[in-house]
Amino acid sequence: MFAIIQAVGWPIWPLILASVIAVALIIERSISLRRARVAPAGLLDNVLRDLREGGASLEMIERVAHHSPLGRVLAAGLRNVNSSREVMKEAIEETGRAVVHELERFLTTLGTIAAISPLMGLLGTIIGMIDIFASQGVSGANPAQLAQGISIALYTTGLGLIIAIPAMIFWRHFRALIDSFVIDMEQQAIKLVEVAHGERRA
Repeated sequence: MFAIIQAVGWPIWPLILASVIAVALIIERSISLRRARVAPAGLLDNVLRDLREGGASLEMIERVAHHSPLGRVLAAGLRNVNSSREVMKEAIEETGRAVVHELERFLTTLGTIAAISPLMGLLGTIIGMIDIFASQGVSGANPAQLAQGISIALYTTGLGLIIAIPAMIFWRHFRALIDSFVIDMEQQAIKLVEVAHGERRA
């Protein structure tokens, strides 16, 4: 690996930095976007049971709000459980937008890395081609400079694609995962509103 870095030179450093950031973001989002952490099963049932038994007490609302992102959405509805259906839904929607924004954290960076890594590889290819043309002198080609130019062109192009492909796959996976969480949270929040206003049984 160190031999490759030495052979390619400075054009490889931005790609290495991008790969380290991409791996860190993929690991962080994989941990943060687990279903058991975002929208745990059984939370709504527990909330509805507590609501029937003791009402929406401040202690219960705070406990639900700190439970998970879904808990924050449900807690927003519980704080307005005695208000009209429209006010309750509006509070849930406002909190839901904030929760989705937090779930999407770092995805823009990951998507940017997926988009620019091939371009950085292309930049390295161009730099390598410049070295190849510079190796052509009056007395013929300089073998060492020619070999370095080819190394820069090939390694940077390959590394750019190696970074971009997994980054794009995980970016799309996380986007789809967040979309599924949003739909799930919307359905559970609607059920809470309907149960709270007597339009539906739990």
